[in-house]
Amino acid sequence: MSAAPAAPQDPPPPPSPTPPASFPERVDSGSAAAELAARSLQGLPEELAARLPQLLEAMVSVGSGLDLHSTLDRIAETAASLTGARYAAIGVINDQGDGLSDFVTYGVTQEEREQIGELPDGRSGILGALIQDPVSLRLDDLTADSRSVGFPPNHPPMRTFLGVPIRVGDEVFGNLYLTEKQGGDGTFSVYDLHMVKVLATEAGIQIGNSRLYEATRQRERWIDGSVAVTTALLSGADADEALTVVAEQARRLADSEAGLVLLPADEGGLEIVAVATELPLRPLGVVIPPESPAVDHLLAGEPVFVEDAAADPRMITELAKEYGPSMLLPLHSGGRVLGALATPRSPGAPKFTEAEKTLAGQFAAQAALALIMAEAQRDRERLAVFEDRDRIARDLHDLVIQRLFATGMMLESAQRRSVVPEVQVGVGKAVDELDVTIQEIRTAIFALQQGPAEAPSGLRTRVLREINMAAVPLGFKPAHRFLGPVDSLVGEVTGKNLIAALREALSNAFRHAQASRIEVVVDAEVTLPDGTPGVRLTVADDGVGIPAGGRRSGLKNLKRRAESLGGDSWYGPGLGNDAYEDAYEDAYEDAYEDAYEDEDSHGKRIRGGTTVVWQAPH
Repeated sequence: MSAAPAAPQDPPPPPSPTPPASFPERVDSGSAAAELAARSLQGLPEELAARLPQLLEAMVSVGSGLDLHSTLDRIAETAASLTGARYAAIGVINDQGDGLSDFVTYGVTQEEREQIGELPDGRSGILGALIQDPVSLRLDDLTADSRSVGFPPNHPPMRTFLGVPIRVGDEVFGNLYLTEKQGGDGTFSVYDLHMVKVLATEAGIQIGNSRLYEATRQRERWIDGSVAVTTALLSGADADEALTVVAEQARRLADSEAGLVLLPADEGGLEIVAVATELPLRPLGVVIPPESPAVDHLLAGEPVFVEDAAADPRMITELAKEYGPSMLLPLHSGGRVLGALATPRSPGAPKFTEAEKTLAGQFAAQAALALIMAEAQRDRERLAVFEDRDRIARDLHDLVIQRLFATGMMLESAQRRSVVPEVQVGVGKAVDELDVTIQEIRTAIFALQQGPAEAPSGLRTRVLREINMAAVPLGFKPAHRFLGPVDSLVGEVTGKNLIAALREALSNAFRHAQASRIEVVVDAEVTLPDGTPGVRLTVADDGVGIPAGGRRSGLKNLKRRAESLGGDSWYGPGLGNDAYEDAYEDAYEDAYEDAYEDEDSHGKRIRGGTTVVWQAPH
């Protein structure tokens, strides 16, 4: 059987002397194409005219619903049913107009699709020819056509072929393909072609409505995400938690495998400071070096769009090999670049559309503006804190220490005048305690007067600094203990996150626990459940515990921070509780973690204080 040549114009049906009443000259529907296509059916033979109700029913079926993919499925199924085709497919043309971005099939089972492998890309063969020249095409044997490139292995045999372009307004959305005509002589007729053209016209209208609906919903989701980010950044939440919200929203909205926030690193380049992902990767703290071409573009305020991160020469980190299509967007506002936002998808995932790129860019700009506003708000709050710390330091030095000195001198005078040895010994101990108290207050004054830029680099010293700073609002100094060579074993990224976790835990103890005793333990010689050597921070108090239904955003933030490094965080009973003593006094029993990892136990009120545990690899 030879292929029927594709004519520039399909032969029209027999003319009718007068237009029937059902097709008035006036265009009521606003679609001239639909009217012309419908006029072409007026000369159908009587036996085929019976198919008109089926066509009208098919048009009604196509016009129901607004979900785009469901609409494409209905169009393919309806076209196959209308023409008696065994197989139907719709190829959606990509944004560049040189291939297919989606391929919806009917009649091919899931098992057959898996055996065929990759779907056609529309860059060659008959499908490519219809993209380059979108006209109707009817073939008796597509394998005999000179443009055919054959089928991949395990592809079902197909010979007869009918292809019709689907237009949305003036744009060619894609093509509707039908193969393997059933019944009759097994070839698609001219009347099949005309009916499919009517269906394709209605399909184009419905696809346009679906795309408009999807675009509106997508825009609303990105706007809602921008509002959530702005609210989180300006709510006074922890800066790291706010950045995590940016990463989570970007990942959700972009439908990507991960959301990453990158800020300028001290040594140059961009450092990943917030991560939202379900993959077992540990990208937190990874630095994209300054020699990366992507960094140059981002710091210049230019977005970087990557079709395959694993193969793109601009992506030079090992982490990039785990991802496929990616967007890297600068966080810039008012001519200032704060950092970057990355939303990588998994290998083989669909590329980002132009609409997604535009919306993501607007989201990044809004997030950058919110970051600047939040930064200004935090600067004002930080200035107020520094002023308050200076006032507290002056009061401690000028009032408290002077009074303690005076009290000590009075006690020493009383000690000299006393003739009772027991009284002399007791007064001497009281004077010694006053001396120790004065030294601790002086240490607290030094910590209050020390700016953030003066923070020492040693992890042990930074832990002590946090403890001394917490002693002022608490009214007492938390006890502390170090196990192992903390400074030499713990890396900078883990150490920085451990300090943030300690600050969060001490802040929670001050604000909520009503504690009179706190113990801080930093153990650098623990072994994590996967056998990795790590460090564990334990902050235990004897306060009121965590009430049921209480706010746990800070604890969730600790857990996210630990998991991003490959660790974990949890909480349980505090000081004075037997479970605490059994779990932590000697060997940090692993059974304790198992006992409290169940979510239900986290919702119960924990009496006898709270223990917060945070651990991560070195």
